[in-house]
Amino acid sequence: MSGTDNRSLIKPALDIDPWLEPFSHHLINRQLQFQKWYKDLNNTEGSLIKFASSYNTYGLHANWDNNSIIITQYVPDVLEVSLVGDFNDWNFNSHKLIKINDFGLWSLTIPSINNEFAIKHDSRYKIAIKIPSGEIIYRLDPWLRRATPAKENTLYEGRFWNPPKHEQYVFKNNRARFNNKEGIRIYEAHVGISTPEPKVGTYKNFTENVLPIIHKLGYNTIQLMAIMEHAYYASFGYQVTNFFAISSRYGTPDDLKELIDTAHGLGIKVLLDVVHSHSSKNVQDGLNMFNGTDHYLFHGGAKGNHDLWDSRLFNYANHETLRFLLSNLKFFIDEYKFDGFRFDGVTSMLYKHHGLSFGFSGDYNEYFNPDWVEDEAITYLMLAHKLLEEINEIDNNDDKFISIAEDVSGMPTLCLKISEGGIGFDYRLSMAIPDMWIKILKHLSDEQWDLANIVHTLTNRRYKEKCIAYCESHDQALVGDKTIAFWLMDKEMYTNMSVLTENTPVIDRGIALHKLIRLLTFALGGEGYLNFEGNEFGHPEWLDFPRIGNNESYHYARRQFNLIGDDLLRYKFLFEFDRAMLSLDSKYGVLDTPQAYVSLKHESDKVLIFERNGLLFAFNFHHSNSYPDYKVGIETSGTYVLVLSSDDKEFGGHQRVEETNDKGIPYEYFTNNERWNDRSNSIQIYLPSRTAVVLQLKDKVF
Repeated sequence: MSGTDNRSLIKPALDIDPWLEPFSHHLINRQLQFQKWYKDLNNTEGSLIKFASSYNTYGLHANWDNNSIIITQYVPDVLEVSLVGDFNDWNFNSHKLIKINDFGLWSLTIPSINNEFAIKHDSRYKIAIKIPSGEIIYRLDPWLRRATPAKENTLYEGRFWNPPKHEQYVFKNNRARFNNKEGIRIYEAHVGISTPEPKVGTYKNFTENVLPIIHKLGYNTIQLMAIMEHAYYASFGYQVTNFFAISSRYGTPDDLKELIDTAHGLGIKVLLDVVHSHSSKNVQDGLNMFNGTDHYLFHGGAKGNHDLWDSRLFNYANHETLRFLLSNLKFFIDEYKFDGFRFDGVTSMLYKHHGLSFGFSGDYNEYFNPDWVEDEAITYLMLAHKLLEEINEIDNNDDKFISIAEDVSGMPTLCLKISEGGIGFDYRLSMAIPDMWIKILKHLSDEQWDLANIVHTLTNRRYKEKCIAYCESHDQALVGDKTIAFWLMDKEMYTNMSVLTENTPVIDRGIALHKLIRLLTFALGGEGYLNFEGNEFGHPEWLDFPRIGNNESYHYARRQFNLIGDDLLRYKFLFEFDRAMLSLDSKYGVLDTPQAYVSLKHESDKVLIFERNGLLFAFNFHHSNSYPDYKVGIETSGTYVLVLSSDDKEFGGHQRVEETNDKGIPYEYFTNNERWNDRSNSIQIYLPSRTAVVLQLKDKVF
């Protein structure tokens, strides 16, 4: 391509953000590097789809046509490779693999015995490798589908997962789809903690007991954490040991398939929290030192270590690393029917400094400095999104697979399509928002809340790059931090959350602000919304996994969903408000619409007014002042009715806002043509203290 033609690769990105112009050559180089890899993979592997389908050949597989078993492994720079296990009494010389090429590929076909598989279902196996020193080392299959804890030690052992056909789960439901109004509403969940009892929850428990709650609330997407197998439970799933195995502590692969299929039947998409930013350092039951070297799929030496996370870093420029990671994505889509991915640790991937001790200021030089930016990782992420695009085309799926980036840096073009000159993500997490709320609750009195700063943080996102807004995720629920409910009410949550006790000033304030913070974040903060399980009803305790520091206790590694079923407890109020809030999006469309127009930020009144997609949102954050007939600007004239009030009794409020007249007819609000706050019309509403109301045109109410 000529220089002019190359520029066409990124023209849409430059049109969206002209400030990228001085860095156009960097953006062009990214596109060219991606195209080179894409072309090379198509030439050498047949296609990107075939390359990412390598999970069908690599690893240990059963051939049901003739009951043979075939194993294929990439093990470079070794002398011999053997398959050992229960089936051959762990004999190194019994089943040696044959070297296929000079690039480290080995394979072996094991014929059936008496027309039965030579290796029994769920039996143990390992890869035995003779390294150049002559030593024989034993490793788990990098592509294995099942790993379980050993009985005699703390290590995990590989198992050949090959259940009889009649026992294999068969999917019944098509993938879930969004309606044409709604945006993405994510329920971030961890299967193991999703039970009130202090124990490890199961996939079946989640399917039977938690999915109905998520559906009732109105979330249309679940983001499942800690699914990829991790030997250390307290790592929250972020120290992955076995990338193609799902965590056995929650149940079987068929149990997870049933969970996802049931979610689809309820109209709920399921995303996998995928960890491709790093890998566990475990040697005996992980990827580390698989072939006896420190650079199997990873960078060698110091470059291959993440010192803060104490983990290994992938070499994204390695052909076989790309095969492994891209196949991992396609495997979870094909095998388990996941609807997309939340990519963990994207900031660490994007930069050679991994974001450690680096305060991103927004200066574009921080995003394009060749000494800082990891272009190889960016190429991998672009290939991953090209793969999702191609799978989508093959499946003829109207609702594309979803990708979300956990990136704190604000990398420009991260959430633009590759065809627009971007990296390809659909959304990034707005990580500044929860930080803002915690700082406010920790350091400021109610009178000191700065509405202008709050609005700036909630709306400060890149044009045309979608964001997921959230008040708090699992990060804020972990021990050592506090949830919003705890910051607001921790002094009295164990004594005054019963409706039989006094509604104290602490509880009254906490419940009121919990609702306002959520509604404001939901309506103003992004094109999608996320909540961590339990936080929607103000879960009374933090999250702490069993570990040495807490005597291996499961007391805080749980979610007490039983609290919302107790009619005498106030948690039900927050639960019902969350449900009503989410319905605004499913009914009227809030999230997947252009940014709101903020018409008023009145610091002394503590009143905030904005419109989004025809809805009028009015917030009064004042701790004591209520305002009758408060005049606010509104663009569209007509008759409006109330569609949500945070002050309703069913939400734990004081019912100060009239919803209906004495005949039960919805109370109406009429606009007049007086221009106000730079809007074409005005309307007068009653704004009680610590209350938010939402109005909609009468003829558009469902």
